[in-house]
Amino acid sequence: MRFTVRILLLLIVFVSMTICCHAAESTPSTHASRSVVDSRGVRVTLPARIDRVVTISDGFIEGVMTVFGVQKRLVGIGSSCLTQKAYRYSIPSENGQRTEYTDGMNTAVLLNPWIADLPCVAVYNSAPNYEKIAGLNPEMMIIRVGSCWHWQDNDQIPKSIQMIESLGVPVVVLHSPNTFDQPNLDSMDAEIRILGDVFAKQEQAEHLIRHLKAKVDGVRLRTRDIPEVKRSRVLMLGLSPKSREAGGAGMVMGKGTIDSYLLEHVVGGMNAFKENGHFKILGTEQILALNPDAIVLPTAYGYHPPSELYEAPYYADLRQLAAVKNRRVAALPWLPCNCDKRLEYPIEIMVMAKTAYPDRFADIDLADWLIDFYRNLYGVDVKTAKRLRDGQWMDWTVTD
Repeated sequence: MRFTVRILLLLIVFVSMTICCHAAESTPSTHASRSVVDSRGVRVTLPARIDRVVTISDGFIEGVMTVFGVQKRLVGIGSSCLTQKAYRYSIPSENGQRTEYTDGMNTAVLLNPWIADLPCVAVYNSAPNYEKIAGLNPEMMIIRVGSCWHWQDNDQIPKSIQMIESLGVPVVVLHSPNTFDQPNLDSMDAEIRILGDVFAKQEQAEHLIRHLKAKVDGVRLRTRDIPEVKRSRVLMLGLSPKSREAGGAGMVMGKGTIDSYLLEHVVGGMNAFKENGHFKILGTEQILALNPDAIVLPTAYGYHPPSELYEAPYYADLRQLAAVKNRRVAALPWLPCNCDKRLEYPIEIMVMAKTAYPDRFADIDLADWLIDFYRNLYGVDVKTAKRLRDGQWMDWTVTD
C-alpha cells in the first residue's frame, strides 16, 4: 500500500513539473527580444512586444499604425502638424469677397483625434526634447527622415538619433522617397514592410502595399501608350504666401522629387519645370514662360484651391496662362507638412491624371473613387470616408 502511495505521489510531482515547464515555455519572457533592419540597414533590437511608441513623422507612420490597428500604442509624437485638430484658410477674390475653408485635418488626426493631445517631442527645425522623450519611457522610437522635422538637414538628424539612443531607447529609422537621389515608390513599400516587422503585422503590410499598388497601376495602364509628343505638360505650383513674401509668385516641384516621379512615371505627363529641386520659388514672368497645359496645386504653407488662381487679386497676371483660361487647374488633397508622401499619395496621382488627361479618365467619378479608396485603405464606413474626403478639402469633387 505504501509503495502504491509513493508511486502516485511521484506521478503527481512529475506531471506537475511537466505542466509547469510547458507553461514556462509557452509564456513569452518579459526579457525576450527580437530585431528588425531599418532603412539605414541597421539591425535594431526591440522588445518582443511594443506598447509604448514615440514617433517623429508628419502622419505617415501614424497612418500605417492605424491601418495595422496598433495606433493606441502611441505615447508621443514629433510633428506640430499632428497637434492641430483643424485648419482654416480664407481665400480672397477681386470682388472683395472671401471663401472660407474650415475643418481641414491631417487624416491620422481625423481618424484618431486623441493623437493631437499627445506630448509633442519635436517641432520644425529644432532638436527633439530629449528630457520629454525620456519622461515618456518609450520602448522604442520611430523616426521618418524626410518629414518636415529637420527636412533635408543631414547634419542634425544623426546627432539627434545618437542622443536618443544614448537614453537607452531603440530607434528605428525610415527613409522617405525624397531622401533618395532618384525617388520612387519602392522606398515607401520598404517603409511599410519595416513597420510591419516592428509591429509583427507583416501580412497586413503586404495587403496595404497591394492596395496602394493597385491604385497606381490602374492609372499607369491608362496612360502608358501616350507618345512623348502628346504628353500633357503639367506644372506643380504651390501658391505659397512665403514665395510672395520673397518676391516670387509661387513654388514649383522640379525634377528629382517624388512629385515629379508620380507625374512622369505613373501619370504619364511631363513636368513643365525641367530643373531639379523642391519648392523652387519662381516669379510671375518665369511661370508665364513655362505656360503649362495644366496646373495642379499642392499644399504649400497652406491650402490653395483653383479659385485662388482664378480670382485672387495678387494672381491677376497669372490669369494669362492657358491652363487658367481653360480652367485646367485642380487642387491636390490637403496634406499639412507636405514634405514627403503619405498613404494618400494615390489621391494625388488620380487628381494629376484627371487634370492632365480628362478624356482618358472621364469615366472616373472622383467623389466615389475617394470613398472607395478611404474605405479600403483604413477599413472605415461610408460616413467616416466622407469625413476624410471633407477633411482633405476634396469635397469639390461632389457635383450633385
